[in-house]
Amino acid sequence: MISVPNTSALPLTFLGPEGTFTEAALLQVPGAVDMERIPSTNAASALAKVRKGEAFAAMLPIENSIEGGVPATLDAISNGLELRILHEVVVPVSFVLVAPAGVTLADITAVGTHPHAWAQTRDWFGEHLPNAAHVPANSTAAAAHSLVAGTDAFQAAVCAPLVAEQTGLNILAAAIEDNIGAVTRFILVGQPGTLPEPTGADKTTLAIPLPEDHPGALMAILEQFASRGVNLSRIESRPTGQFLGHYIFSVDVDGHVRDARVADALRGLHRVSPGMRFLGSYPRADRQEPLIRSYNSDAAFGEAADWVDSLL
Repeated sequence: MISVPNTSALPLTFLGPEGTFTEAALLQVPGAVDMERIPSTNAASALAKVRKGEAFAAMLPIENSIEGGVPATLDAISNGLELRILHEVVVPVSFVLVAPAGVTLADITAVGTHPHAWAQTRDWFGEHLPNAAHVPANSTAAAAHSLVAGTDAFQAAVCAPLVAEQTGLNILAAAIEDNIGAVTRFILVGQPGTLPEPTGADKTTLAIPLPEDHPGALMAILEQFASRGVNLSRIESRPTGQFLGHYIFSVDVDGHVRDARVADALRGLHRVSPGMRFLGSYPRADRQEPLIRSYNSDAAFGEAADWVDSLL
């Protein structure tokens, strides 16, 4: 398990302000509670602190069980100077509706929160506040803090219960999420360095550009995994911004780059997409080990390599 060095002079950063689910995820990383923690306004600024050597690592949301991938994180980590994912944390997500003292449900015409939180509470608002407008915020905590400051044109916010406790805002409704059991996956991102050792229950994240758009281009990428028995647990396309139809595929695979099947898949991928970016191999938060058939084991790959060498 990765831990952050409490002797580091550099702080940790996270998607702020204080009290976000992201800070809660960061506090689950061994050693983080004893280090200085500074909030960042968005994913790009958090990773900029890491790239500039102003922070040891940044904790950011990357995937939600309801809304899927978090585009801002996927784009920020796939571009710029290379970084590495060191650790992942999965946090259960539950929301409350908060407002300043004296505000009732009948007073609410606009609600501030992060778009992902709004998406996860649509049914509740459709039933209880169908005419309330959504005002996007950088985070659920940011919306709550804006209510305290009185700086935005909304009367209530959707946030985590922890933020309600920290700000003293009144809770008008609790557990308003539409899907009980929803979770968000967070990643701790740092500078390239020593890889976490394989645990047998690992994940590898890649950013794979599609070199050219032609029939079978995506298949050429996918078959590198399939032919080696490497399972994909997530694949999403993100536009490069260059022109329509030009994409980068953000991929999570089961396994560690030190696993023979994964390493061999990366060799094949590099031939197909030389611009591929390796974003890290790290322990899975759920500790779930992949099903590996005998002919995809490290031993099988080693025996195959020895057999070819014997022919030469």
